[in-house]
Amino acid sequence: MYAQVIVDIVHENVARTFSYRIPEGMALSVGQRVEVPFARMIKEGVVVGFTDECDVPPEKIRDVRAPLEDYPAVLPQLLNLARHMAEEAHCPLAETLRLMLPAEMRGGRINVKTQPVVQLAIPVSEVDAAIEKQGRSQKRRMLLNLLRDGEVHPVEELRILVRDPMEALHTLEEIGLVRLMKEEVLRRPAGDDCDKVIDPPLTAYQQEALDVVLPDLRAGRGKYLLHGVTGSGKTEVFIRLVRHVLAMGKSAIILVPEIALTPQMVSWFRARFGDTAAVLHSRLSAGERFDEWRRIRHGRAKVVIGARSAVFAPCEDLGIIVVDEEHETTYLSDRHPRYDARDVAAFRAKNEGATLLLASATPSILSFAKTRRGDYMLLEMPHRVNDRPMPEVTVVDMRREIENGNRSVFSGVLMQKLRDCMARGEQAMLLMNRRGYNSFVSCRSCGLTMKCPNCDVALTYHLAGGDGRLHCHYCGYMTDTPTTCPDCASKYIRFFGAGTQKVEDELRKLLPGVTVARMDVDTTSGKEGHAKILDEFRSGRARILVGTQMIAKGLDFPKVTLVGVVAADMTLNLPDYRSRERTFQLLTQVAGRAGRGAIPGEVVIQTYKPEDEIIQASASQDYRAFFEMEFSRRRTGLYPPFTILARLLVESPSELHARKAADALHTRCQMLLESHPAWKKRVLMMLLDQPGVKVLRGKSRWHVMFKLLVNPATEEFVAALTELAREPQEGAEVYFEYNPTTMM
Repeated sequence: MYAQVIVDIVHENVARTFSYRIPEGMALSVGQRVEVPFARMIKEGVVVGFTDECDVPPEKIRDVRAPLEDYPAVLPQLLNLARHMAEEAHCPLAETLRLMLPAEMRGGRINVKTQPVVQLAIPVSEVDAAIEKQGRSQKRRMLLNLLRDGEVHPVEELRILVRDPMEALHTLEEIGLVRLMKEEVLRRPAGDDCDKVIDPPLTAYQQEALDVVLPDLRAGRGKYLLHGVTGSGKTEVFIRLVRHVLAMGKSAIILVPEIALTPQMVSWFRARFGDTAAVLHSRLSAGERFDEWRRIRHGRAKVVIGARSAVFAPCEDLGIIVVDEEHETTYLSDRHPRYDARDVAAFRAKNEGATLLLASATPSILSFAKTRRGDYMLLEMPHRVNDRPMPEVTVVDMRREIENGNRSVFSGVLMQKLRDCMARGEQAMLLMNRRGYNSFVSCRSCGLTMKCPNCDVALTYHLAGGDGRLHCHYCGYMTDTPTTCPDCASKYIRFFGAGTQKVEDELRKLLPGVTVARMDVDTTSGKEGHAKILDEFRSGRARILVGTQMIAKGLDFPKVTLVGVVAADMTLNLPDYRSRERTFQLLTQVAGRAGRGAIPGEVVIQTYKPEDEIIQASASQDYRAFFEMEFSRRRTGLYPPFTILARLLVESPSELHARKAADALHTRCQMLLESHPAWKKRVLMMLLDQPGVKVLRGKSRWHVMFKLLVNPATEEFVAALTELAREPQEGAEVYFEYNPTTMM
């Protein structure tokens, strides 16, 4: 019998199975990781099948060296998923198999954590006699007394009562009275201790949603989009559905778009389900992530909460997958192999007989359109829990503020409402969707803008500890701020625009004595960066939370009664066909953070275009009106979902090689279309150009962009483009992107 193994090497030349002889006495299963000889190396691999035939001469067949675990690390359903994704992405199976496993498992990087434990080695009835024989050794007498229950005790637990117990324990072990052993300890993420809570009564809309979904849940089918306004209690619906899933002996996956949301969601689920809830995300330590994965794999945790990659959790008997805040672009992975976690969730649900539930207060245009053609069933919750009112929204025209001499980042209305909010002892949140202090630095004499040497973007001024530096938000490059212009030596260096740091700084001047917390990429680094800031705000130690878009998503703070949007036009003016959709989603979501408790909320939106229809739709928080308007615009302009956008993206350290490869690809695409008339009819646009960011992380960039009609012939052309992207190009890398998150 031979094992068919996918060796953990991502290269087209070895993108196939290799046969290895199974030594006598070794038992293996499909999905099990093994150590195998490969060329002159020892590599890891995954068993994907067995055969009793092999076309390699017997003398050249090599043996499996050893299994790496005594259980299949890749479940059969995840092996099927890996195969499906490899076909979709036109990449080696070894590459998608890596998604199914924690990175810590590869290369033996993580060991099982153990702790010393001790247990009696004699019957409990003999303990008193054994104690008498210990003479004057008070430590040994105390230890035997503590162990008389016959249970296994961690040595660390005994240290609390007996100082330095190890020498005494070794003596007791030598005379046969106790057994010292090693016991596995699971590393658990912070936030384990959650008080149990009683289920709140359901609203009529929550109950209606449950009544619709439950029959499909029991039957192992169904795809739903839950559209509920902010504060309507969507999470409670998730919890009740998960309870039904667990009662059926099945498991559940809950996806959230941001790591910042994970601790909050975990606390809610652990308060209901205890240790059966596990968490998976990139901010866990390597050991925590590995141990949480093993708890899930061995069935000790049945509810998985996590960000995008949690969609690959090794859950058996999957009953439901929930994708919360489904409109967020963070569900798209821009690393190879690229994938959309929503599509992966849909495949898993269908393949494993589970229900799929997408949820959002501002569903993506594509998802809401799918409800119209019957791909998803629409569930709606149009009112907040307890009929709490939606926040009152005020739109401020910042052009009038400037005319009136106000040069602050805050309008007069927002400043007054902030003062009133603080005087009432309430809390506020301010959205500024750009981090840093100033957005760019320029010379007023010659017009030079300070740019990153590695990326074609302006550097952002950051003020940290009084030592201001210029940062690149793409590659991380930093440099000191010049005192004179590098080009003309002028001293007229000026700072323009604003970011979260400037908003925070001005708040401290405006409201002295009020504690302000800031939440952006700069402040949330580290393992528990998000959790610490959110805990400070939730506890009331911080009264105002300033942040980028990460504060707009799903956070629930009952004491927040005021939300301010400092610069609403920032995302609206981006050169992207989805900028209107993203602006509406961002403004509506952040507005929904206000008034979630007993006190009604209010929102101030500052804009230079108050008459814009997207700003108006956001102010009225009318998703239906926005959808009809945007859907019609996309139909007229032939944008997704009416078309497909795609591109071949070329990157190279050499500008010459990047342009040469892009030219060659453009020519190849023209030849493909000329030789396939059916394909050519489906191409509305093909353009060779440079992206908005021409240089990124030291690499020159070009792309061949396509706008395609939705048609079976188009799918054939898309498959040809993915194959084309795999062809080697001199000195350049090529990526194929299907409806990418950005064309920048």
